[in-house]
Amino acid sequence: MGSEDDDIERLAGVLEDATARTILTEASREPMSATTLSDHCDVSEPTIYRRLDDLRECNLLVERTQLDPEGGHHRTMYTTNLERISVELRDGEFDLQVERREDPADRFTRLIEGI
Repeated sequence: MGSEDDDIERLAGVLEDATARTILTEASREPMSATTLSDHCDVSEPTIYRRLDDLRECNLLVERTQLDPEGGHHRTMYTTNLERISVELRDGEFDLQVERREDPADRFTRLIEGI
C-alpha cells in the first residue's frame, strides 16, 4: 500500500465520523471555539478535541488565536480550510485531490519570499 492509499484511508476514516463532518460544516460558516463546536455537535469537549486533532492532522482544519479586546484574554478558534475533496478511479488506481483555501497571510508571505 502506497502513501496515497494511506492518505485516502486516513481521510475516509476521519470523514466517516459524523462529529468530524459536523465540525467541518459548522466551522466552514464561521470560526468557532471548541466549546461552541461542542454545543453545535452535542458531544463532550474531550470528543471535540479528539476530532479537532484528527481534522488538523489531515490538514482540513486550522487553528487561530483570537484576542478578546474586553477581557484581555485569548481563545482558540477553529475554521476549515477545506474547499473540495475528489476521489477518482483511473486505470485501476484511486486519485485523491484535496483542495484547500489558502490563508491570505500565507499567500502574502509566499509572494514576499518569491521576490
